[in-house]
Amino acid sequence: MTHVFSIIVLLLRLRVAKNASGISLRTHELFLLVFLTRYTDLFTTYYSLYNSVMKVLYIASTASIVYAIRAQEPICSSYDKTQDTFRHLEFAILPCGVLALMTHLITGEGSGLDLFRNVQELLWMFSIYLESVAILPQLIVLQRFREVENLTGNYIFFMGAYRALYIVNWIYRAYY
Repeated sequence: MTHVFSIIVLLLRLRVAKNASGISLRTHELFLLVFLTRYTDLFTTYYSLYNSVMKVLYIASTASIVYAIRAQEPICSSYDKTQDTFRHLEFAILPCGVLALMTHLITGEGSGLDLFRNVQELLWMFSIYLESVAILPQLIVLQRFREVENLTGNYIFFMGAYRALYIVNWIYRAYY
């Protein structure tokens, strides 16, 4: 829910302030890629209505954020791409892809005959690795801007809380 709150706070900030100053487009492009690669099971496996709705909302809200910062006036005019220079292809996407492929091959997940399932597992691993670094462009932008507006600060707080609780979740899952 903290991730949902962070998205709501950011959407609110973009819609009310009509300003993307201090926001990293690259972070949200990375999160969109995370959700698109993680939720490939959306149309193949039904878990629950809640699960399906949340997956669609994560994809749609993140795509909406990317669209607003890229193309929606006056929001796109306030976005400062000179401050958002993290080279996400070289330092996030490619390394995470290589790491996911190596993990996939080493653990033997890719040894089955079902090609579609193997690709789904590989994309899921990629999304897990990519999500762990997707916030880096936003942190770099914040460091460069030095001034953080209240809603941007709230957005970063909820994203940080989400990451902290995510780590606790994985520790709990590993233990039990």
